[in-house]
Amino acid sequence: MSTAHICSRATAGLSAPEVIVEVHLSNGLPCFTIVGLPESTVREARERVRSALLTSHYDWPDHRITVNLAPAELPKAGGRFDLPIALGILVASQQLDARATENREFYGELGLNGGLRATKGILPAVSLATKAGRVCGIPECQRSAMAHVPNCRVISAPDLLTLCARLKQENPAHPIQQHRERTSEVETDVADIAGQALAKRALEISAVGAHHLLMSGPPGAGKTLLASALPGLLPAMTAAETFELAMIRDMAGLDSDSRRPFRAPHHATSGAALVGGGSLALPGEVSLATHGVLFLDELPEFSARTLDLLRQPLEQGRITINRAKTTNTYPAQFQLVSAMNPCPCGYAGSLDRRCRCSNEAVTRYQARVSGPLLDRIDLHIQLERQSSAQLFDADKDAESSKTIRLRVTGARAHQLRRQQVLNAQLEGKALLRHCAMDNSVQRWFESASDRLNLSARGVHRSLRIARTLADMEEQECVEEPHLMEALSYRPRVAS
Repeated sequence: MSTAHICSRATAGLSAPEVIVEVHLSNGLPCFTIVGLPESTVREARERVRSALLTSHYDWPDHRITVNLAPAELPKAGGRFDLPIALGILVASQQLDARATENREFYGELGLNGGLRATKGILPAVSLATKAGRVCGIPECQRSAMAHVPNCRVISAPDLLTLCARLKQENPAHPIQQHRERTSEVETDVADIAGQALAKRALEISAVGAHHLLMSGPPGAGKTLLASALPGLLPAMTAAETFELAMIRDMAGLDSDSRRPFRAPHHATSGAALVGGGSLALPGEVSLATHGVLFLDELPEFSARTLDLLRQPLEQGRITINRAKTTNTYPAQFQLVSAMNPCPCGYAGSLDRRCRCSNEAVTRYQARVSGPLLDRIDLHIQLERQSSAQLFDADKDAESSKTIRLRVTGARAHQLRRQQVLNAQLEGKALLRHCAMDNSVQRWFESASDRLNLSARGVHRSLRIARTLADMEEQECVEEPHLMEALSYRPRVAS
């Protein structure tokens, strides 16, 4: 009788708990059993592993094979356990020296021809294995993605036979060279957008303070084009932000990208796709947009229940997904940019076209977006369509996204030095301390807030916007003009 122990890791959100793959060969009728709370994809590894070993010119043990995935109470899913199971069988049958797998972890799905295929959620596993001082055996196709993991050492191969050959070498592991992917030019340059000075001003305020933005206007006003320009105004992501986003994208089966994300889900998107969910509690759009922009076009066309799911991540910057077998928490530090028409036909309040909707229809349409959600959006602006003359009369001196991004980068750096967070994340006493103002200015702001019937959340969000406006003018104190402009971006609430 022979046994083998191979280290691997399961997936649990952005964590990766350790799993020991125990393989036992014993006498008896030949069979292959996998225990340890495996999902169907793991149980199906029996056929993949057997074919992969045979096509890789290894012998299949004519024994009773028992594979245990410990700890038994942890759910295991995916094809990542194919490789450690195969290596465990080779070690237990003495076709591979046990020393070849010592202090190493392995993840990878096996093809019937012995090829190694990529698996989701490998970045968190390699990161934790590296911190534990272990070398990782991975598919060759995922080697480049390991550049996001500092100081990692991997053994990569395109197939099982090649991997086993490399495991027999004296020093098969090599460090992955860290590199930053080049950031491509912005897809939408602010300088190419004709007119819309108010919207461009709001975009810069949003970029400086990480504030959420709602644009309302008739069809063709440029709402979608303006929203697509916001990522180009944001500073380049730090190494920590890039790594966090890479882990989230890896969990969703997407390639890594060093650019700020811009996610624009369709209004038919389900709640689980928007905030995350499913049987495996996978990340949704709010997490995939972390450190970037989540753009919701035609906001009232989303179901009210789906939109209200955004209320918690907008406040907390994270989303917790509870399922019967697992609970996963993902970051959701995104900037929400939303767009809507003022009414079903889109022309309520327009200066150049008459609205065909009744007052009741307009009220019902606007009521599709709940008041609590609107109250969580910092900047509300109204847009008008540009005339043909304005579209052809381009401003040759208009600032480019690159120029604005330099200002945004400097202002954000100043905020982080002063308060360690961006203005949109200021809370409680820290908010009042960093928004210090004269007594007369404070009394004016209190009176104005009461007249506008602002909620406590609305007052605080106006203060954050005023703090951002002061930072854009490099002023330490919040003045009355900053507060006046900040209040102009709040929605009007009837008494």
